[in-house]
Amino acid sequence: MHSEVVASRSADQRNPRDLRESSRESSRESRNGGPQLDAVSLAIIEQLQEDGRRPYAAIGKAVGLSEAAVRQRVQKLLDQGVMQIVAVTDPLTVGFRRQAMVGINVEGDTESVADALTAMAEVEYVVMTAGSFDVLAEIVCEDDDHLLDVINKRIRALPGVRSTESFVYLKLKKQTYMWGTR
Repeated sequence: MHSEVVASRSADQRNPRDLRESSRESSRESRNGGPQLDAVSLAIIEQLQEDGRRPYAAIGKAVGLSEAAVRQRVQKLLDQGVMQIVAVTDPLTVGFRRQAMVGINVEGDTESVADALTAMAEVEYVVMTAGSFDVLAEIVCEDDDHLLDVINKRIRALPGVRSTESFVYLKLKKQTYMWGTR
């Protein structure tokens, strides 16, 4: 899985001195107007995407900072909501045998439906979209009966939900969070 990281962008292959100089010269604002990220912060993120348990000392060596400086930057990135450090599981191995993407058409306020979906424990992913559906929600359930209950009795019962279309996952072929910082 780690081989999926783009080699030319890998933080392991960057010269720490170049990262520090690049960090001083410029920073990059996220597309959504969020915090500005300099080259060093981007390199730290890439290091953690390759291995979320990589020691701060090893990250520091790769990006040219002390362990304490890396620890401070990581905490700032976490506090700003730029990233999360989490354990990603295979749902099948922890008792969730049914996953589905549910396309939802809404009459009225799409945001209120999206907010209600985010409050449901079974809903792992919610995105408001343009196109055939107003909202997409990824659902993770124990079995087909559980999925039916979530869709039929909870999602379809939300005020404003006009219709749903379910896309049941037969086999998960790829799930990765290695997109780097482009």
